[in-house]
Amino acid sequence: MKMGFELNLEQTQKLIMTPELRQAIQILQFNNVELLEYLNKQIEANPFLDTTEKRKDSHIKEEENEKKEKTNDEIDWKEVIEKYDDISYKSYNSNYENKQTFESYTSKKMSLKDHLMTQLGITVKNENERRIGELIIESLDSKGYLVSSIHDLSMQLSEDPVEIERVLRMIQTFDPVGVGARNLSECLLIQLKEKGILDKNIYIIVDKYLDDIATNRIQKISKELHIPVKRVQSICDIIKMLEPKPARGFIVDSDNIRYIVPDVTIEKINGEYIIIVNDSNFPILSINRYYKNMLDNTDDKETSKFLFDKLNSSMWLIKSIEQRRLTLYKVVESIVKFQKKFFDEGNKALKPLVLKDVADDIGVHESTVSRATNGKYVQTPRGIFELKHFFTSSVSDDSGGVSSTSVKSIIKELIEKEDTRKPLSDQKIADTLKEKGIKISRRTVAKYRDELRIPSSSMRRRF
Repeated sequence: MKMGFELNLEQTQKLIMTPELRQAIQILQFNNVELLEYLNKQIEANPFLDTTEKRKDSHIKEEENEKKEKTNDEIDWKEVIEKYDDISYKSYNSNYENKQTFESYTSKKMSLKDHLMTQLGITVKNENERRIGELIIESLDSKGYLVSSIHDLSMQLSEDPVEIERVLRMIQTFDPVGVGARNLSECLLIQLKEKGILDKNIYIIVDKYLDDIATNRIQKISKELHIPVKRVQSICDIIKMLEPKPARGFIVDSDNIRYIVPDVTIEKINGEYIIIVNDSNFPILSINRYYKNMLDNTDDKETSKFLFDKLNSSMWLIKSIEQRRLTLYKVVESIVKFQKKFFDEGNKALKPLVLKDVADDIGVHESTVSRATNGKYVQTPRGIFELKHFFTSSVSDDSGGVSSTSVKSIIKELIEKEDTRKPLSDQKIADTLKEKGIKISRRTVAKYRDELRIPSSSMRRRF
């Protein structure tokens, strides 16, 4: 065996990730909100990118430049920039200037802290009560519960614990009912008193048997309290109607509310599904004429190189946005073709679909389809869905395969129609599905039921 050092020539092929290709991949991954933020940063950094707003502001300057260009007979500027005149990106919705946003229809809700402070201001009788009340309100968590003990508040304010307890009782009468409670049991008891309920058994059950209610141990409660099972069942129904989180509906400082902006809209018109890529919020981009002229007019090499790099960057950005739009359109068009029955009939008609099916259909790589669908949403006549919703695994049946989403829909429908006195067990559901031609195990039924957040048969039983 020969060993040694020597020089050899070898011809190989490699895929080199150029900055332009990286940018195109990154843009394809962005959803509408992320892409808008990215475009705003690029517009600030690249003088060649011109928007509608910039063109309005610089309209007069451009007219002056056009007059100067006409007086220059040495160079035909029209011929120089002719090949760049079509480099622009316009949203396909013509009402860009009059577009409606979520901010047009939403208003800021009052926070729980502000709501309680307002009530405190018209309830307290002196400054000391106000001081104690403000500290109590500041000590509430995102659910509306008091997280600090009376002893800790007393040490912090150097106040009598009895006085702090009295102010706390006053705050517990504020809206929303149950706010300021120290635990779930106290929160529910406050709400029962506010409703004027006098049955002592309800108060006993809330105070001592909440864990049994959570596990549906109705017979145990009935036996220990010596009351009929049906009465315990009705009491449990009343308790379950109470609000365990009083602060629900109010914003808190830790909330990070994000609205879903659909990237694509599917509309049914005259029996046909029309796909519209939602790019109305994007600025209308084009190449700035002033800097194009500067590039052709400068003799400085460094300036020329800087301007040329910025020009190439802006052209690639515009092309990448357009490529993203076309790819997104093709992917959604393919999904509509594969899942047409879903749009007509609903979740039960959803077919098994994987990324490779769509990739082969539109002639791209699976990774491209993955990037185009990840984190993006589509608005359909049946609601708003993440694009990943249409890609489901397959469960074997007599016809060859059915999607897991379709099976979950059938399981949910069976449970909704069951006799609550004798709820269906997971094995019974599996047997029923087998009769329908869907082969599925009991463990898989339990898994799908948990994903649907449906409790077990023992928890669903009513007496």
